[in-house]
Amino acid sequence: MTDTIDIIVADVSEWDGVKTGEHRYGGTEFSLGPREIGHVHRWGILDIAFPRRVRNELVAEGKTGPHHIYPESGWTTFRVEGPGDVDEALWLLRLSYLSHVAAMSDVADTEIPSSLDVDAEFDALEPSGELRALL
Repeated sequence: MTDTIDIIVADVSEWDGVKTGEHRYGGTEFSLGPREIGHVHRWGILDIAFPRRVRNELVAEGKTGPHHIYPESGWTTFRVEGPGDVDEALWLLRLSYLSHVAAMSDVADTEIPSSLDVDAEFDALEPSGELRALL
């Protein structure tokens, strides 16, 4: 399992503006400026932050589940069980990353990736029509 988690951590660590660090409950946290986009625990739980309406659609589509401790929050929990889950985990993290970049672009004095084409990136992820409308 740790090899699979290491792949996820290595990939997300390379995204423009993402900082990694120790999460307060263990595992690795991914942050963009002051915002946490998600964190992954060594035992395979990947918790990802979304606006609640996006989280609701992702859960309805079966892409992830409600957060394992705070099911009514905007947080989700995706269970990484092996190498076959890496692409889905990265898709969810990228979606969160892009939604945070988009939200932060309207905030003055915020360091965000300036060369990132958020709309093109969203399109490349090929979200459902319902999800794309929310983003």
